[in-house]
Amino acid sequence: MMIMMEPQRLSPTVRRQHKLLNLLHTWLLAGGSLMLLAVCAWALAGLEGVVWVTIGGALSLYFASNVSPKFVLKLYRARRLPEHVFPEGHDIIRELSVRADLPAAPELYFVPSRMLNAFTVGGREDAVVCVTDGLLRQLSLREFAGVMAHELSHVANGDIRVMALADVVSRMTSSMSMIGLFVLLFNLPMLVSTGTGVPWLGILLLLAAPTVGGLLQLALSRTREYDADLDAVALTGDPEGLAAALVKLEKIQGRMWEAMTLPGSRIPEPSLLRTHPTTEERVRRIMELVPGAGGRDRYPDQKAKVGRSLVPSVGRPRMRVRGLGHWY
Repeated sequence: MMIMMEPQRLSPTVRRQHKLLNLLHTWLLAGGSLMLLAVCAWALAGLEGVVWVTIGGALSLYFASNVSPKFVLKLYRARRLPEHVFPEGHDIIRELSVRADLPAAPELYFVPSRMLNAFTVGGREDAVVCVTDGLLRQLSLREFAGVMAHELSHVANGDIRVMALADVVSRMTSSMSMIGLFVLLFNLPMLVSTGTGVPWLGILLLLAAPTVGGLLQLALSRTREYDADLDAVALTGDPEGLAAALVKLEKIQGRMWEAMTLPGSRIPEPSLLRTHPTTEERVRRIMELVPGAGGRDRYPDQKAKVGRSLVPSVGRPRMRVRGLGHWY
């Protein structure tokens, strides 16, 4: 039985500081991405190029932000998780949705996969939270509540629209770079023969633009993850629950990836190239929010009871030799 209690509130000063810092990072990174795209468009076609990029970007953002959640769910073969199969999970989502002031509680779907993952699609009015069967089997209700609070915070903060904007800008920057480089290379013989100087600065800009734009997008994603962690702790009042879930996800997912490679071949991913911050840094920040919150009386630590597994058992992975290679 779950005990629904009023979450312990964060220190207003601490939350205000984190919120302002995350908001500043978001505006700087989003503004930098937009500025980079505008410079590429200007270098390619002047003011007219900036106008056309603005129109194209607005249309792309509109369509990207209004993609039906059902379309995304079909891509992942997600199915609705009936309430009688996992009533505690539905209760947690409804309670956290009320605390987050969402107009409606998101629907709960599951993806038939042994990987541990959760993601959200849709907007505030039609949000859907997807969890994998592996995540349901590994997390306790307390840890599950922390993960759900994180996902609902993404919905409440409009992060889906923010990251849709970042993705559109990054793709358009890469496209403008490719077009610009093609045009320059095509006209390079004429520039040399007429004695016109080669615009080396423009070439360097177009060469570096896709990489810089991608890094800005990744940095923006990490900032939004920090903000979702902050709001998740505000919803549950239990930083230890979310921190425990993050550590467990890192530990189990790490073992899964290592099992698919040769022993000792796992290469740490550079922080600069991650969509999410490192688990160690996220846990450190989370535990600074409500020292000694002690949320153990909020949600129990036992594993969630989801009934019969939603993913058919396939046994242990077996390596077989086929042709010139091997596979699991």
